[in-house]
Amino acid sequence: MKSKTKKIFLDDSGEFLGRGEGCLIVSNRKHEVEKYPLFENEIGEVQIKMGNSVSSGALATLAFWGIDTLITTQRGAPVGYLRAIDDDSHVKTRVCQYEAIKSGRAIEIAKKLVMSKILGQNQLLKKYGLRQHDLITAKQTIDSIKMENINVVRNKLTSLEGKFTDRYFQQIFPMLPHSVLKVEKRRTFKAYDGINNTFNLAYTVLKWKVHKAIIKAKLEPFLGFLHSEQFSKPSLVCDLMETYRFLIDDFLIQFSKSLGKKDFAMVQEDFSSKKKGKREYLSKPLAKELMTKLNAFFETTVEIPRMKYGNRQEIETLLSEEALLLAKYLRNERKDWQPRVPIIC
Repeated sequence: MKSKTKKIFLDDSGEFLGRGEGCLIVSNRKHEVEKYPLFENEIGEVQIKMGNSVSSGALATLAFWGIDTLITTQRGAPVGYLRAIDDDSHVKTRVCQYEAIKSGRAIEIAKKLVMSKILGQNQLLKKYGLRQHDLITAKQTIDSIKMENINVVRNKLTSLEGKFTDRYFQQIFPMLPHSVLKVEKRRTFKAYDGINNTFNLAYTVLKWKVHKAIIKAKLEPFLGFLHSEQFSKPSLVCDLMETYRFLIDDFLIQFSKSLGKKDFAMVQEDFSSKKKGKREYLSKPLAKELMTKLNAFFETTVEIPRMKYGNRQEIETLLSEEALLLAKYLRNERKDWQPRVPIIC
């Protein structure tokens, strides 16, 4: 079967995605039309940014053909996706995932996830000649956690991971342009500064890629091993993306080299029903450029052997394979599972 390599991006306001005879049709404001044949089975993903429109016929076609479909904000942050009814039809994998939480296997997986994140961070630190983590101490500390209660283990592991990550960003942030660096601490969704919000935006794309891989592997995205179960938190997605955050960090270090204050804009937002405030974001043209380059980045290759053949594969394929390998391990179709950390140059 031919691989699904084509992607459709509706990222210019006023574009329209419709259904034609045996194809999907994209038209723009100038009424220029491009056709994408369906029976060649090449369409792998569709991304639709706010400000564009889609016909109900196209939506039905996307679901029927199992084409990954993502809806994003104007700045490119993923907010929703289209799923077919039978996406959750493979129950066995999720049952094995639930059973792993009750056994020692969940703790074992959680430990591997933390260690793989530390290994990934070391890859980036090594690339830029920075002080690397002490892997021997990290492994000894992780191995010394013997508690059987998974909640206690999670707390200890996330606390340890947080300490390593703080030291990691203390070295990473000074590499970014001083003209746009306003903070020295990594902040997540509550960030006010442009640099942290740029990291957050790029991480949301990684999160979507991992979420998509987990769904395709028939795993439950909201039941993780390292991260606890919380309402609206896809904890397994958070688990798996930890290993690959350093790749996004490396991408952003390169992307940020030419950024200046003029590339950021203050946006007023509602922080609560009674409070308004301002946050700094990349300007819309720069945010669009970031998304374009980031999508291309996920198509670059790394030296990780594929499951069936080949010694290299695209980053996006690696994410898909990693979820599949974890699912196989949970179903006892593999004796072991170890997250594969790519080498960066």
